[in-house]
Amino acid sequence: MRFDGKTAVVTGASRGIGRATALALATEGCNVAVNYEKNSQGADEVVNAIRSLKGQAIAVRCDVSKRTDVEAMFKTVLGEFGKVDILVNNAAVDFGTPLLETTDEIWDRT
Repeated sequence: MRFDGKTAVVTGASRGIGRATALALATEGCNVAVNYEKNSQGADEVVNAIRSLKGQAIAVRCDVSKRTDVEAMFKTVLGEFGKVDILVNNAAVDFGTPLLETTDEIWDRT
């Protein structure tokens, strides 16, 4: 499936599943906003990999648990690409708590 001209925001895209998703979308023609919170080096590597494929990408730092960060991220993405067509909510926090011991607070933070 081709995504030529589409723009995607992939949260947690500096490594793992997020990285693979960002690269797959770029391979199919998508512009990609590579979200990261702490791993700027990983995000830059993903952006460079996408650009080496002749794709367009930017790295955007954002703690997705903070509304103001999310608003700023989308402002940046809209300023760069003009729209968002796809959102991949990949970022998460793993507290290593067994499911049956997970409190509402831990669930909400995750």
